[in-house]
Amino acid sequence: MVNKKTTQEEAENLFQILKRRFDKNQFGLWTPDRWKSVQKNLESNPQKLWSLEQMEESGGEPDLLQFDKKKNEFIFFDCASESPKGRRSVCYDSDALESRKENKPKNSALGIAAEMGIELLSEDQYRELQKFGKFDAKTSSWIQTPTDIRERGGAIFGDWRYGQVFIYHNGAESYYAARGFRGLLRV
Repeated sequence: MVNKKTTQEEAENLFQILKRRFDKNQFGLWTPDRWKSVQKNLESNPQKLWSLEQMEESGGEPDLLQFDKKKNEFIFFDCASESPKGRRSVCYDSDALESRKENKPKNSALGIAAEMGIELLSEDQYRELQKFGKFDAKTSSWIQTPTDIRERGGAIFGDWRYGQVFIYHNGAESYYAARGFRGLLRV
């Protein structure tokens, strides 16, 4: 996990953004009292707050979509309509990055996610996100790839086309200007 913290000013600004988003969307799950719990959890977890700020700064527009009752965790997802702009043109992981001989991207989806302290969405989480809107209608997003697919050199990504979610495969070393990744953060 990263060891970064936000300044007081950055935290206050981020709380204002998140609260506005929280109040606007709420996704039918939240009450005003719930926001107080969310803010308290974030204030007591400065590294998580920093990770959430990184999600915001890279264009993810994080919003609270789930609450895991068993683990007592709030789960923020990247909810930007398209794959976050600050996380595009990346291959899947460090092995894919190293395998490229020419025209290497600057980083990988898993590498950036680790630096940010977040995780890529799984296929199930990506499909769950799509229940809240139409995401990736013009872009696509790398998602967690099963080991057996990755061992064969592939990686998977998703997008929204023709009124439904599609999950595809590609070589893990590939990268495109319109493909990034979506993450989530558990607090």
